[in-house]
Amino acid sequence: MELGLILGYHAVLFIAHAAAYIYDCKYIVTNETETVFTYRGYGGKFKYLTNWNFCLHLLKMVSKSLVFFLPVYATQVYGLTWDIFLLPMGWETYGGKFKYLTFINMIIQTVYFGLCVANDLCGSNVRPSGRGERCRLQRWRDNFLATVVFPLGMFVVLTFWGIYAIDRELVYPKALDKVIPSWLNHIMHTTILPFLLVDKFLVYHQYPSRKAGFVTIMSLALLYLTWILWVAYYANIWVYPILKVLQPHQKVVFILAMLVLFVFLYLLGEFINKTIWGEERSHAQKKKKKSS
Repeated sequence: MELGLILGYHAVLFIAHAAAYIYDCKYIVTNETETVFTYRGYGGKFKYLTNWNFCLHLLKMVSKSLVFFLPVYATQVYGLTWDIFLLPMGWETYGGKFKYLTFINMIIQTVYFGLCVANDLCGSNVRPSGRGERCRLQRWRDNFLATVVFPLGMFVVLTFWGIYAIDRELVYPKALDKVIPSWLNHIMHTTILPFLLVDKFLVYHQYPSRKAGFVTIMSLALLYLTWILWVAYYANIWVYPILKVLQPHQKVVFILAMLVLFVFLYLLGEFINKTIWGEERSHAQKKKKKSS
């Protein structure tokens, strides 16, 4: 009953704002001699703050799934489908595409944004300052984002473009431009960064303890490191050209630096969450103290 009243209330508000906005755009015509208020000038009504305020109110009333998570999920699914079925390169060697961190990351990001859509539609978005408890789906979403999705996504973007800026042949040879469409390359290596940052601003994520976070992210990193070293040993394939040209001691330094970067990116995600949602974190800590 209570949920029905809340949904009905928001539906009425949305319809009222939408009707007012449409009426304002379509039917309100000002006197052409009053140039200050003219609608026909450069920028139309979008040069007025009132019009932007209308738009923001409408967006706030629409489900996050419709305006952000669903389009992002669709983008990830499209890119992943193209990569799997229409880009045969990579499957013919040992380990297939599963030896590439970019491909693994695409799968993980797709699963995460699908989880966001599912949680937004049939889960919960409970904050510590509100009432109720997080459902299992929301807990999975929060932990998955904190310990895997954010640090891994940022790692892929930063390392790819960092090495690319130094020498693209070490990470993405120019010959690949003829095989991989540029838009797919950006879905794999670029767009995930703004997607994750917008997600941070839109949604409060409750982080696990730092110990649990470090254990998860380091386990993931060491598991992947073991995998690519095995591929190099068993099939004589260095997944990334940069590892092929480095000397053994340079490989050790490079790998240790990447592990440190993983930890740093986890802490960065935690810091961004704390900066944006500091008040919510305070409520969460108070609740934790009361329950202990």
